[in-house]
Amino acid sequence: MGGFIMQLQNMSVNDGSGIRTIIFMAGCPLSCAWCSNPEGQTQNNPMVHYVETEDIIKEVDRQAIFYRFSGGGVTFSGGEATAQPAFLDELSGILYDKGYDLAIETCGLFDWETLKPSLQRMDTIFMDLKHPDSDEHRRWTGVGNELILDNMSKADRLNAQLVVRIPAVVGVNADDTTMASAIALIKEKAPGASLEILPYHEYGLDKYKELGLTPPPAAFKPPAAEQLARWRQMAEEAGIKTVSYK
Repeated sequence: MGGFIMQLQNMSVNDGSGIRTIIFMAGCPLSCAWCSNPEGQTQNNPMVHYVETEDIIKEVDRQAIFYRFSGGGVTFSGGEATAQPAFLDELSGILYDKGYDLAIETCGLFDWETLKPSLQRMDTIFMDLKHPDSDEHRRWTGVGNELILDNMSKADRLNAQLVVRIPAVVGVNADDTTMASAIALIKEKAPGASLEILPYHEYGLDKYKELGLTPPPAAFKPPAAEQLARWRQMAEEAGIKTVSYK
């Protein structure tokens, strides 16, 4: 078997513990207005290519020494890793049997029963909460958040470490009221989860030009450092551990 990816990124230290290989898998059910990897929203563009599973396994095996001495491993990212469930199941099954530390970054919009076997192999699950209000979530991503919240609750009951990520974007969700609602929702739906707040960045803007797509609104900005610190304090006071993998 094989699947569609944008790239394999070795020597990453941002998306999980230790030194990692990130597998950027193509396809996504969301259309986030601030997406930093627009090439990953579909499987039909020049930045996406098909790769055989065995070729990925060989590349991962070449990096094994770095995982071993750093506590690292493999992270499935995107796009959206769950958009290719059979490919993810095969990859995660082989890598799990080899004993690698596994993590996944997901928007949370997937069929639970289909993805459960893959998720059960993960050591860490990073799941996004783009907005606590479903209507606003639909406005900025194209879909509501009901299924995402349901999957978040289910993921919280797995043995994996669940990290809820909020992409903080001025003009979308980067205000005290929205953050307080998001924190309360995490406490209700996934009380065992930790929280990572990720400030908006513009690293992907050149990709929009290359693909001929409309870039995110210029009004989108990252929140100030003092705002981020205040929201983290709000979460800690609510009993939610805050973390940073960046």
